[in-house]
Amino acid sequence: MPIIKSKEYNPSIIFKYHHFSTIYPSLFRKIKGVKYQRERVSTPDGDFLDLDWSRVGGKKIIITLHGLEGSSNSNYILGMNRIFNQQGWDAVTMNFRGCSGEVNLVRRGYHSGETTDLDFIICTIFEKYDYEEMVIVGFSLGGNVVLKYAGEKGENIHPKIKNVIGISAPVDLVGCTEEIEKRRNFIYLRRFLKSLKEKFKLKQHLYPELDAERVLASKTFGDFDGNFTAPVHGFASANDYWEKCSSRNFFHNLTIPTLLINAKDDSFLSASCYPFEAAKTNSNFYLLTPKYGGHVGFPQFHPKGVYWSEEQVLEFVINSF
Repeated sequence: MPIIKSKEYNPSIIFKYHHFSTIYPSLFRKIKGVKYQRERVSTPDGDFLDLDWSRVGGKKIIITLHGLEGSSNSNYILGMNRIFNQQGWDAVTMNFRGCSGEVNLVRRGYHSGETTDLDFIICTIFEKYDYEEMVIVGFSLGGNVVLKYAGEKGENIHPKIKNVIGISAPVDLVGCTEEIEKRRNFIYLRRFLKSLKEKFKLKQHLYPELDAERVLASKTFGDFDGNFTAPVHGFASANDYWEKCSSRNFFHNLTIPTLLINAKDDSFLSASCYPFEAAKTNSNFYLLTPKYGGHVGFPQFHPKGVYWSEEQVLEFVINSF
C-alpha cells in the first residue's frame, strides 16, 4: 500500500533521519491556538480521569489519546486537536490515569491494552453532550488502545463513532519490546523508565506485595512490565500482558473505517507492526506505511505549521463521511 490516495510523504532531507523526525517535534514544535478547559470525571472504582477540552462549538468531536507518559500537552496531541478545531470540530483529550499532572488514587494505572477507561469516557460524553459524530485518534501506546477498543467492540461499537485512527502504534507488543532491545534504543528507554519509576515511588505504599527494589532496578520494559504492570493489572507475566493486549489480535473484528499510520523507519516498531494481510482481508482496515516519519513524527515545513500525519487523518475522516 498505502491504500489511501493522498500525497506521498517526502520530507526535507533532515527529516529523513528517523531519530531526528522523532525528537524534533517534541523539542522544537510550537503550537498555538489550542486552549484547554479541564473536566474531571469520577470513575466507578473511586478514581478520576482528567479530560482537556478544546471547544469551538462543534457538532462533531474528536477524542485524542496520548502515548506512554505523554499528556494532553504533548505536541502531537495539540497539533491534531488544532487541525480539527480549525475544521469546526470540538476536541477532547483523555489523559490516562496519572498523566494529567496529578497522581491517581487507586492501585491500577494505565497500560497498552486498557480500554475500559476509554469506553467509560465515550459513554459519559454521549450521555452529557449532544454530539452527532465522533472520531477517535490515538498515538503510540494510545494508538494500540484505540485500535484494540474498536476491535473489541466490533458490531457493538457506538453508532456515532465513525472512524478510529492509530498513529505509530505498537500493534504487536511482543515484537516491539524485542525490537527496542535489538536496536538498543536506550535513550528513549531510560527516559520512559525514569518517569514510570518516579510514579511508582509516589504510590509505592499501595503495592506492599511487590518487590520495590526489583521494580526500581528495571532496565527494560520486560523488567518493568514483569515486576509491576503485569501483576498489578492481573496478567501472569510481561509476555502474557503483551500477547493479550496487542491490538493486531482484534483487526479481524473492525467494523468501521479504521486507519493505521506506521512509518517504515519507526525504530520502536517491529516488522509485525505493518499488518498488510489484515488490511487486505478486512475492507474496514486501512494501512498507510510511508518510508519516513520516525515515531510520532512526520514533521514538515508547512506555512500553517501542520504535520503530514495530521493532514492524512483529516483527509481520511473527510473521505469516510
